[in-house]
Amino acid sequence: MTDRGRAIENATGKRRRSPWRWLLWVPLLFVALSALQVAVLRFVDPPTSAFMLARQGEAWRQGDWGFRVAYDWRDLEDISRYLPMAVIAAEDQNFASHSGFDLKAIEKALDHNARGKRVRGGSTISQQVAKNLFLWQGRSWLRKGLEAWYTLLIELMWPKHRILEVYVNVAEFGDGIYGAQAAARSYWRKDAAGLFAAEGARLAAGLPSPRRYSASRPGPYVQRRAGWIQRQMRQLGGSEYLEQLD
Repeated sequence: MTDRGRAIENATGKRRRSPWRWLLWVPLLFVALSALQVAVLRFVDPPTSAFMLARQGEAWRQGDWGFRVAYDWRDLEDISRYLPMAVIAAEDQNFASHSGFDLKAIEKALDHNARGKRVRGGSTISQQVAKNLFLWQGRSWLRKGLEAWYTLLIELMWPKHRILEVYVNVAEFGDGIYGAQAAARSYWRKDAAGLFAAEGARLAAGLPSPRRYSASRPGPYVQRRAGWIQRQMRQLGGSEYLEQLD
């Protein structure tokens, strides 16, 4: 084979291999971009979330062009401490000590669900922040894997104080109502700083199904669960528990 023939063959081989070589960069690019996302949101308050965008899109697909999600960011210092304490008591009592995943809570949830009781999840607050901010509803292995990855990044880059602050601002507390301030204004016409213990417990009692359970017109289940949450808040130490997150 002549030198020219070898050159043509080598060039053809390179062209054939190039698409596969670029595909190798896709995982690395995702890792870099996702890490950048989380790093930026350590300091910048999120203007929206994946769940908010999905709910807005759902309304528009249904022809409800006047629908707008309610969202108004408040720093944690401007939110009554009863609400963050209530969501910890309701959703993740080991929040201060775990590193993003609570294996004991997952085991308890699996056992609880296996006995045919009301379905309960084992997700930590960190996992819920990852899901609400970056992902979509569903139970696929892909979404669970991405949730675990984002949870690791969040726990590595954010202090617990920031994780809790983001959670109480992006969690859905009613249909299209996201965060403490929007919930306080929608239900009680007050700022989030003025929430009482009973109101914070009622908001937390609706999680993780806020469209099903109303905080403003609580049924028997919400009333029972809110009472239990308030007892747990006292047992955990109330505001003293939150101080260990600072």
